[in-house]
Amino acid sequence: MTAARYDVLGIGNAIVDVLARAEDDFLVRHDMRKGAMTLIDETRALAIYDAMGPAVEISGGSAANTIVGCASLGGRAAFVGRVRDDELGRVFAHDIRAAGVAFDTGPASDGPSTGRCYVLVTPDGERTMNTYLGAAQDLHPRDIDADAIAGAAITYLEGYLWDPKQAKEAFLKAAAAAHEAKRLVALSLSDAFCVDRWREEFLDLVRGGTVDLLFANEAELRSLYQTSDFDTALAALRREARLAVVTRSEKGCVVVSRDKLLPVPAAPIERVVDTTGAGDLFAAGFLFGIAQGAGHERAAQLGALAAAEVIQHLGARPQTSLKELAQQRGLAG
Repeated sequence: MTAARYDVLGIGNAIVDVLARAEDDFLVRHDMRKGAMTLIDETRALAIYDAMGPAVEISGGSAANTIVGCASLGGRAAFVGRVRDDELGRVFAHDIRAAGVAFDTGPASDGPSTGRCYVLVTPDGERTMNTYLGAAQDLHPRDIDADAIAGAAITYLEGYLWDPKQAKEAFLKAAAAAHEAKRLVALSLSDAFCVDRWREEFLDLVRGGTVDLLFANEAELRSLYQTSDFDTALAALRREARLAVVTRSEKGCVVVSRDKLLPVPAAPIERVVDTTGAGDLFAAGFLFGIAQGAGHERAAQLGALAAAEVIQHLGARPQTSLKELAQQRGLAG
């Protein structure tokens, strides 16, 4: 096998996050499910924006956040996602390239505007997301460069890609190209409500070997196996997945493989400000560790470190060099 050009290549929805603080009663008034990601149309998007308080615009998107995290750790990273040639699209492209990520997907010249996610952060740090996919949903199999996929040690895909049909086909094309090159394919389940929509197809991806590494949090895992009992869901996952990581917020995570369950504690924090991006950045650390040949425990520690950094400030991308943090904690190299 030739040496990898990238440690991780991510494919996902290219989204600009519009973040604002909100009280719980705002969510109730606007019929939002707290802690969930809900897909919305442009009319609803405009209505939410008009009702929100002062907002901050930050480039986001689940897989894009993960890939930026990989780059912050010192990894060679690339991202594939569709934006429109508009103001927000240019913001997204600038931000991800400035983070050191290769981003070569051409912008759309017509059609829907660049996708955006209205993120309401309540006082407990929980985030509720309303996503207008816009141009992101037009990601097409022709946007997948098989040579680029073959050049990545790990191809990382977000579960949200399963919503638009063409993006799903792009997902499957990328997974096939990665396996043909004997590379790894990783998937994040993204959201419990996303799992509700696509449960059987996600299970088929795991059982059929399309996915080599699965990321889930507790809610997503319970939804996947339709049980309220964590241990029951964990046992089912262990039987079916080649390798998986289940994140458990302040309880840390469990690395799941056929031969053992490996619990790894969370990294210490001073206070939770905004949980947006916690799972994305955990995946960044774990993927970077695996791509660098680290063992499962060290990879999970890197994930915990990255997640701890991002939940202590507003926004889903690191504000401090994760590579420097890893060096300070003795996790580099």
